[in-house]
Amino acid sequence: MPVSRGLSARRVLGALVWVAVCLPAGCRKDDTKRRDVSGTVKFDGRPVPAGKVFFNPDYSKGNDGPQGYADIKDGAFDTRQGGKGGISGPVVVKIEGFEKGADEKSYGKPLFVYEVRIELPDGPSAQEFEVPASAARGVTGKGSTEPGP
Repeated sequence: MPVSRGLSARRVLGALVWVAVCLPAGCRKDDTKRRDVSGTVKFDGRPVPAGKVFFNPDYSKGNDGPQGYADIKDGAFDTRQGGKGGISGPVVVKIEGFEKGADEKSYGKPLFVYEVRIELPDGPSAQEFEVPASAARGVTGKGSTEPGP
């Protein structure tokens, strides 16, 4: 079998070995550092009715990996309940809060978008977030029929 220009037989063989060994074994970098995160979110002292919390690696501090996320329902979230765990280390937490929608698949009026930097431990953790009333500045809109990514 001819090898296309620029590719050596050794590189092709290396790639084939990786595919044969890693794919069946599940060698995926994405999930190696995921950690379950649960907790609460309050806005101006009250539980957030609905929303999403995202755990993004803090690239500015050298952390890299997949995004974690969870739905917020009545002020509580848990990545084990339909979300994905965050990665350990420095992360930027983005929280989007909404009023309750007409049903579980929709959100009401947007309340805020807020970001905070934290360090997620190397293991499951519980986090409590207090979103200040000032986070509502500049948030406008009528809500969404889709809960987000």
